[in-house]
Amino acid sequence: MKNRVLSTAVALLALSATSATVAVAQGSTPVDHSAVASSIISDPKFKSAVATFDRDHEKIVSELIEITEIPSPPFKEKERAEAFRKKLADIGLTDVEIDEEGNVTAIRKGSAGDGKYVAVIAHLDTVFPEGTDVKVRREGTKLMAPGIGDDAKGLTSVLAYVRAIDEAKIQTKDDLLIVGSVGEEGLGDLRGVKHLFQKGKYKDKIKSALIVDGGDMETVTNGATGSKRYLVKFKGPGGHSYGAFGLVNPAFAMGEAMAQFSRTQVPADPKTTYSIGVIGGGTSVNSIPSELWMQVDMRSVSVEELAKLEMRFLEIVDRAVDTENNARSTKEGPITVTKELVGDRPAGQTDEKSDIVQSVSAVLKAYDYKPKYNTSSTDSNVPMSLGIPAVTVGRGAAGKSGRGHSLDEWVDVEKEPDVKALTAGLAMLLSVAGMSDTSQ
Repeated sequence: MKNRVLSTAVALLALSATSATVAVAQGSTPVDHSAVASSIISDPKFKSAVATFDRDHEKIVSELIEITEIPSPPFKEKERAEAFRKKLADIGLTDVEIDEEGNVTAIRKGSAGDGKYVAVIAHLDTVFPEGTDVKVRREGTKLMAPGIGDDAKGLTSVLAYVRAIDEAKIQTKDDLLIVGSVGEEGLGDLRGVKHLFQKGKYKDKIKSALIVDGGDMETVTNGATGSKRYLVKFKGPGGHSYGAFGLVNPAFAMGEAMAQFSRTQVPADPKTTYSIGVIGGGTSVNSIPSELWMQVDMRSVSVEELAKLEMRFLEIVDRAVDTENNARSTKEGPITVTKELVGDRPAGQTDEKSDIVQSVSAVLKAYDYKPKYNTSSTDSNVPMSLGIPAVTVGRGAAGKSGRGHSLDEWVDVEKEPDVKALTAGLAMLLSVAGMSDTSQ
């Protein structure tokens, strides 16, 4: 496949490689994405950049271990953010800083910048709470530790890309905005990219986004799964299970809500899901509880279906409270409920035929990967929901990572497939941002 793409590229690019590359960066006119990918891959400067991956592979692996072993629990990413900031500053990027939300941002100027940026993003946080042992264990080429793939591998890859283009003196056409984002996981609720795209100094200045957070290079996430997450608290007067028997009981209200919600029918297409993941409360086995709570997760690739599911859930909760208040005595006070929205991730999509999706797909095909389009919940959700072209792409070779979000998460850094994945990742970045002075 690669040879066929390259031969096609030479013929086509004799006429218009440079203008085609500009078109990819600007998304203005249809282009031959395979030809553009080939022009980048065959460029001497690109080959020089790729050579650094092979030469410095063990250093890249050492940096992966270093980053993984800096704890970065939810809402406490500061230590890792400072380390990432320093590494970007040491490379020589400009405007290197940590913003109000905790994101690390830095600029690498392009040759034809128009005041807007191609954002290259990897997230700083992990799903693991404070105190988790993040020491990396190594067995040959296999590295094991919580968060080593998601997304320490993404951060390390972005650093490798920037160092490679810097050493090879590659000039992108568009300005690059390099970002280490906070709050991608769990109840972080994408707070980092929400600030970046909606409130911060780069609001309305990002033209496209390449997020490095996919499990393997063949997965191209161009769809954003939206989600709503609630913390629901049921409160009542409480009392002795025997002496106060007959009073309203928050457990019965919550149980009624859970049972009714469990019977909710949702479509398989567009895929829509729900779950009650965590429950808690109560005092003792012989007490009527005064408070119980549950955390609820609802997801859909459809904005409309997610809104319908959310409305049904809220109605069920209110109805369950009314049912309990009508079933038992409220002389000491009724059951009350609070419904706190603790997670709101927007749905969205980048069209499969868009320039950014076709650009990264052409690169993957040139390296004999088979792109698989995917819908998930990543930092891409926010730009997609705003209509900004965005994709989440892989951080490693297929089959070379596993057990994400578990204590025994692992990645395999075998040199040949790892260097190939880094090479394809860099080519994807350059295909989206454009590359100046290609040899063709």
